[in-house]
Amino acid sequence: MKINLKSKSGRAALAPRREPYWACVRIGLYLGLRRSAEGDGTWIGRMLRVDAGGLKGSKAYVTRPLGAPMGHDEALDALNAWASGVDLGATHKATSVQEACRQYVEHQKTHASKANAADARGRFARLVDESAMGRIHLDKLRTPHLNAWLKEQLDEDGDEEDLRRSKDTANRNLTAAKAALNLALRNRLVATDAGWKTVTPFPRAGRRRDRFLTLDERSALLSHCEADLRALATAQLLTAARPGEIASCSVGDLDRGRGSLALSGKTGPRVVTLSSAAVEFLSEQAKGKLPTAPLLADAFGNRWNKDAWKKRFKVASRAAGLGDDVVLYTLRHVAISEMIAGGVDTFLVAKLAGTSTAMIDKHYGHLRHKQTRERLDAVLMM
Repeated sequence: MKINLKSKSGRAALAPRREPYWACVRIGLYLGLRRSAEGDGTWIGRMLRVDAGGLKGSKAYVTRPLGAPMGHDEALDALNAWASGVDLGATHKATSVQEACRQYVEHQKTHASKANAADARGRFARLVDESAMGRIHLDKLRTPHLNAWLKEQLDEDGDEEDLRRSKDTANRNLTAAKAALNLALRNRLVATDAGWKTVTPFPRAGRRRDRFLTLDERSALLSHCEADLRALATAQLLTAARPGEIASCSVGDLDRGRGSLALSGKTGPRVVTLSSAAVEFLSEQAKGKLPTAPLLADAFGNRWNKDAWKKRFKVASRAAGLGDDVVLYTLRHVAISEMIAGGVDTFLVAKLAGTSTAMIDKHYGHLRHKQTRERLDAVLMM
């Protein structure tokens, strides 16, 4: 029986069956069609590999699903792309983006740190495992797939600060994803990085840390906040915590005896030492509440979230004459700046704020230099 896979009518004349119909493309390379009762069916590639058992015997052949639905020419292109990759040393097996990310996490456990691996695992669990991109095979991954994946992470319904922060987060997620894909390339799971090499992060997406509030500006801002919002903002200034971290605290997280607060956020759980003013303020907030109750709640007793404070804080900022570039996160920047300017050790500031000393040096190093200069100027050298 003569098999014609090129034309649609020729494929339609084939009887449905599990065993593919094979057509030789060149010596050792075959294009196959597994004919189904409905539609064209599924395209299969078959290739003879010398290193898989020599030139004799069926064990030397490896196969690969090419996908469906598609026409003959598209299937032939997919077959040749797969064969070229194998010829260049890539594995003949299909590896998905999700599997590449899983292997990267395992690699980081032994070649980096458990914390680094946990961070990557968390990002991939949220953004890759259940995504359409995660199911794509590496050799079929294209730039538009990654660009669409990045765009899905943007908070385009929020304000300017929400969009900027979502871009910053998406950029970090892209860095992790490209690291996983580059490891897959080094491990020869794919023949080329053309699918992701040209994907670039969003420009100028870093958080705005250059907005500092003087004492008068802070006082004006707090005076325009309603009581429940003022308590949340005050806690931010006293702890340098991220808004989400302080908002998620329960009464039981406050240890009044030791003067400490248990926080949990993007960098994991940590226990921070509080100033006397912070202990006094938070103890007042905890009065008469059960250990599981929110340490800081809105006027209705509910736990705070971004949607609850965002618009109200913007109104207060405008009323204080500070503009829309001042958001609740700005108060974290203010608190860290005051710690550095007050002479608190960089390592301790990083530990309290839940960040790295590198980030502190990068964004607040100028304050430390000023402090050091003042100390040096006080030393009589000549």
